[in-house]
Amino acid sequence: MKRKAWVFWSALMFLLLVAAGCSGNDGTTSGDGGGESEDGTTELTLAGWASSPEEEKLLNTQLEEFEEENPDITVKHEAIADQYMDVIKTRLVGGEGPDVFYLDAVEAPSLIETGVLEPLNSYVDDEFDAGDFEDTLIEAFKDEEGETYGFPKGYSTLGLFYNKEMLDEAGVDVPTNWEELEEAAIELTTEDTVGLGVAPQMARLQFIGESRSGDMVEDDMAAFGSEEVVQGLQPLVDLRTEEEAAAAPSEMGSESTGEMLGQGRAAMVMEGNWNVPYFEETFPEMDYGVAEIPEMNGTQGTMAYTVSYVMNQASDKKEAAWKLISYLTGKEGMKTWTETGIELPARQSVAEELGFEDDELRGPLVTGAEYATTWSDGPNLPTIYNNFDNEFLSAFLGEKSLEDALETGEKVANDEIGD
Repeated sequence: MKRKAWVFWSALMFLLLVAAGCSGNDGTTSGDGGGESEDGTTELTLAGWASSPEEEKLLNTQLEEFEEENPDITVKHEAIADQYMDVIKTRLVGGEGPDVFYLDAVEAPSLIETGVLEPLNSYVDDEFDAGDFEDTLIEAFKDEEGETYGFPKGYSTLGLFYNKEMLDEAGVDVPTNWEELEEAAIELTTEDTVGLGVAPQMARLQFIGESRSGDMVEDDMAAFGSEEVVQGLQPLVDLRTEEEAAAAPSEMGSESTGEMLGQGRAAMVMEGNWNVPYFEETFPEMDYGVAEIPEMNGTQGTMAYTVSYVMNQASDKKEAAWKLISYLTGKEGMKTWTETGIELPARQSVAEELGFEDDELRGPLVTGAEYATTWSDGPNLPTIYNNFDNEFLSAFLGEKSLEDALETGEKVANDEIGD
């Protein structure tokens, strides 16, 4: 572990030991009567980020409904705009962490290891129906003993978003396998438009890198320099460097692959369901479709991203905090959160009720959850993906070979982890 990370977690563990020594038998921290104010109400703090005004509006609606049902609890919501995890970790060390907060699956393993999260199994009852959640989404928030530390508020997968008009004009069918995707991308590339927009990041490409039975992470160490991973990613790099039929957003003057599609700078992109409301608002005239990611080496793949609500182990308002978590991730709360399509329901019953499986745009994204690679792979993943992203981009742009780039990135990542 890098020295600065070691110092942080050492300080954090010391703080937890101190907090444990100051706790009563009921698990609450002494000093403020269990978190109640003078009028008998409990104020919870909820921290997260706001990806968009639509998301902020939806969460406020949920919190208003929660407070109406629980008049003895008020929720103070704080949207942290920048460096979210750095802020959260600093506040946890300082003993000022929120009672409930967002936790991305990619960060969950490292926080679970430190003991800063409250185990939730003992809070769950039959009415909450924990078995209703998609198994692949819950696993990222469990420890080796099966204790659960967070419940997802929703999830997103990647699908192939394509401009219908561009495909029709070029006489190109929606590709169903990688060979067809390459051919389509070449046919669709023009002077102003690239066939395939690519986000050159491990978070988007892990399932491609592992499509030839390689693992990009093994035993919490980087393994993306292996021959199998290089073989999995090489066709994507070749599509950019040899065929000039793929490009990153920055090459086309765009901020994201979704924007590339909306601006007509890419005919196809591998993007997530968050683009459905984005396109409706920003590019309402665009006629587009969504399909499952084309098969690679005879198998289907995609990525799944999820964020859970978790409870601060040091909170002195655990009963109220669980009420909030169980409401936000319960069946009614999740329906409110996901019915606009900003995220897909992590609960199977809610997905069925909303009919997303049969939705023309969201159906392929829901189907992808069955075989998706969840973006969570051990406590060292942030170090691993930072080094992958730096080196893969240089190979994607043709500045060095993919093999050399990934071997270098793997070595640097593992040196950092081992320090």
